[in-house]
Amino acid sequence: MIIVHHLENSRSQRVLWLLEELGLPYEIRFYKRDPKTMLAPPSLRKIHPLGKSPIITDGDITLAESGAIIEYILDRYGEGRLRPPRDTPEYRQFIYWLHYAEGSAMPPLVLKLIFSMLPSRVPFFLRPFAALISKGVQDRLIDPELKRHSDFWEQSLTKTEWFAGPDFTATDIQMSFPLEAASSRSGAVRKLPHVNAFLQKIHARPACQRALKKGGPYIFATTGRS
Repeated sequence: MIIVHHLENSRSQRVLWLLEELGLPYEIRFYKRDPKTMLAPPSLRKIHPLGKSPIITDGDITLAESGAIIEYILDRYGEGRLRPPRDTPEYRQFIYWLHYAEGSAMPPLVLKLIFSMLPSRVPFFLRPFAALISKGVQDRLIDPELKRHSDFWEQSLTKTEWFAGPDFTATDIQMSFPLEAASSRSGAVRKLPHVNAFLQKIHARPACQRALKKGGPYIFATTGRS
């Protein structure tokens, strides 16, 4: 049976959702973030040397990274579900968005989080300077990059209902986290009609609701709601 090593408020929520969509049995082992650093606990490094979520174990197999986990689960247990047929335009879009989510969309979002937290993480007397640096970097570098990405999502979702075409696939699960994170941090993203509609649709899916119930509190569970 697959064991999901589930870190609260993390990308591993997507793995629970995928397993629910496929109706597969699994076990959850819960991990809490350090309340001061908000990082994963050292105990996750006992499962994988990097100690980063998500991680699954399946028998003697230990696997990290969202995209790798999704591909493994679909290859081994998917039976053709939640993935377009190979050698189709939809499959090429499926693969693109599956890897774009972590490779391109998440880095500027992580930088946004880091620079947003910067002023509160330095000594008190340095906070005014840190705040100026933080605002400058976000205004000039990070926010324009995020706008390019969010406009790209909006344009893509005007052409097709889901990211890989007319049918819901696992790549929509993968793309959920960047859109949730961006929507929670940007009022401009929340105003994009197709992005907002996408978030409402995915959160309304019964499998997503079951995963949220089993996974515990998830700070992005209400993004996209009007």
